Amino acid sequence: MAEKTTIARPYAQALFELASAQKDLKGWSEMLQFAAAVVSNEQLRALIGNPRVRPRQLTNLVLEVCGDKLNAAGRNFIKLLIENRRLNVLPEIAQLYEAQRAEAEGTLQAEVVSAYELSAEQQQKIASALQARLGRKISLSNSVDKGLLGGVIIRAGDRVIDGSARGQIARLASVLAR
Repeated sequence: MAEKTTIARPYAQALFELASAQKDLKGWSEMLQFAAAVVSNEQLRALIGNPRVRPRQLTNLVLEVCGDKLNAAGRNFIKLLIENRRLNVLPEIAQLYEAQRAEAEGTLQAEVVSAYELSAEQQQKIASALQARLGRKISLSNSVDKGLLGGVIIRAGDRVIDGSARGQIARLASVLAR
């Protein structure tokens, strides 16, 4: 994974600079997310590394599947990735681009994992508390993990806040083991 990220970083940086110059961060974000989803398709992934599939065939296939979701620059970017045999890192490029976009816009995607579905009011309180703590606008998503028993785990950027009952029990066991 680290190797793919290392390969993807300069592409993401160049795209971010291009999108900034074009004042189209959102448009590029949508194109990259769509193209990354196409490339992540299991059947297409099998073709990407196949030596029997010529670059031109792969280019035509990917561009046909993407259709009008890509503008001319997006189509050229896909062609460039295929020519350089880097199409397989497109999901990582999209992820790194999104991180740069969020940083530039002062936003942060946070995921809250809870034992039960959170109400809109609970989600709003968590988002407000994170915004005050991190100084950025928070976009919150919620998923359920019944194994938590209670509490929540919050992942925001590279931070993880484990307020789950399972996490507290694990910390208590660690302290008692000393």
